[in-house]
Amino acid sequence: MKTDILTEKHRLGLGGVAIGTAFENITDEQAHEVLQKAWDLGIRYYDTSPWYGLTKSERRFGEFLKTQSRKDFVFSTKIGRLFAEVPESEVPPTMWKNPLHFDFEHNYTADAVIKSIEDSLQRTGLDYIDIVYVHDLSEDQVGDRYPYFLDQAKKGAFKILSELRSQGVIKAWGMGVNKIDPILDCLEAADPDVCLSATQYSILEHEEAVDRLLPAVRKAGVKLVSGAGYNSGFIGGKERYNYKEIIPKGMTEKRERIQEIAQKYNIDIIDAAVHFVLAADEFASIIPGASKPEQVEDNVNALETVIPADFWKELKTESLIYEKAQVPL
Repeated sequence: MKTDILTEKHRLGLGGVAIGTAFENITDEQAHEVLQKAWDLGIRYYDTSPWYGLTKSERRFGEFLKTQSRKDFVFSTKIGRLFAEVPESEVPPTMWKNPLHFDFEHNYTADAVIKSIEDSLQRTGLDYIDIVYVHDLSEDQVGDRYPYFLDQAKKGAFKILSELRSQGVIKAWGMGVNKIDPILDCLEAADPDVCLSATQYSILEHEEAVDRLLPAVRKAGVKLVSGAGYNSGFIGGKERYNYKEIIPKGMTEKRERIQEIAQKYNIDIIDAAVHFVLAADEFASIIPGASKPEQVEDNVNALETVIPADFWKELKTESLIYEKAQVPL
């Protein structure tokens, strides 16, 4: 039985990529400050993964959240990789600036799902996980082995996660990927509740999602969570785009023009980015990461900012956002 676990109070969450040292080596103390600020400002949806920092992010989230009342927040993590502790010299090269000493393998079998969930519960110290995402089952992560792993997930992960949901062990599950097609493939093969779509829907880039992803999830009755709604910091002024240093042609100019128009209306592009994503009926939540408490505060302020209707009209007039994209009423 599907459930809408993410409610109005979860529209803004906190993602765990930065806390896993994706972009800089933030300390345990800095991570705690970010989590404490999020809690103090009323954020009650927290998303992480054992992949982030090779289990570091998950441990940091757990260390903080296990001191809170469990019924007061929604927590999601991910399956798809199993981790084994190794000597420092054997830690594989990854995007993480200061990961823990683990190696990993992709595995989407039923046994691996159960092991991964057990490991996540042990690392976090939590009693249960609300949402489990099938992580990085996508060509950009597993390459030409995608058909093999998709078949593995159809026979394993998808079935066991639905069973665990029926048993009440978890409340919901879905895909957590950077591309559209894996979500569509999952919808054809299984019955997910909510999918985390990273890098596919932002104020800067959303056309394909409007045409292909949103109609499919709407028909299936599946909700979306926006990961990388700021294109991994690019919208906020960082010189990286969707976790890479290569900026797509014309995207810097597009960002600057939207910011210029935003300033005319006394708002910021971050304010617009949050409201743009959440204007789409299919999105239940946006979960920007943060490496500093001030960034959490900026996100909360953005959610509370009123965006004038004329701002959206001007963006559409200049074809800066897709004519078919939903905007706030």
